[in-house]
Amino acid sequence: MDEELEYAEMLEIPVETVTMRRKERKKREKEPDLQEQLVQEVNERLESEDPAYAESTAIARDTEYEGRRKKISRRIILGEFIAVCALCATIFLTNIFLTDSAINTFVRGLFGGGAQKADERMYSEFTLSSVVNDASDAELAVSETGVLSFTSEGCVYAPCAGVLSSLNGNAETGYTAEIKHSEHFSTIISGLSSMYCAAGDEVLPNIPLGFSDGEGEVRVMFYSDGALLNCLTVNENTLAWS
Repeated sequence: MDEELEYAEMLEIPVETVTMRRKERKKREKEPDLQEQLVQEVNERLESEDPAYAESTAIARDTEYEGRRKKISRRIILGEFIAVCALCATIFLTNIFLTDSAINTFVRGLFGGGAQKADERMYSEFTLSSVVNDASDAELAVSETGVLSFTSEGCVYAPCAGVLSSLNGNAETGYTAEIKHSEHFSTIISGLSSMYCAAGDEVLPNIPLGFSDGEGEVRVMFYSDGALLNCLTVNENTLAWS
């Protein structure tokens, strides 16, 4: 623009008569987006008859292999079914003829939840302890029927370990306690003026079971499968089986 004005002044042409033309810049055409260009190329290929995009045909399966595999699977299932049936039959037969077999013991332990085995000991397998304290002056006596008795003030103990299966009576009439030592052997102690244990508690021969005030007779009876035992001996308050 400045060059044109200088040129007009040199030719002494009035500036007002000079036509100023501004060269318009051509708008730069926007280049197509790369993503749109790729999409367009893919569409053009799909519309063409390019064999690379021809419709694919289904792949033929090996029907013989499929048949063999199904046959093997059926055999495996049949074999497992036969094995389960054989195991059930074995358990059933051993339950009838071999109740103490290893498999029955295992199954009982598996489904028994780890329950403790019942104590099958007989009375003769227990070692008796004194039912009174060693320092007690109680005089223990055994009747002709095998009943142990004494009259003295002091603590009373269980003759051997067990569970207090039942407790009856009260402080006025006296308490009667039944101790279960095993499935076959039990003891009944009556005439206690007070109790230190409740039904269901475990009792031990070195821990007092109850107390006698000395006003009434305490009686101790031993039973084997419900029958009163008459095989007890006393030597200086020490109990033993005769």
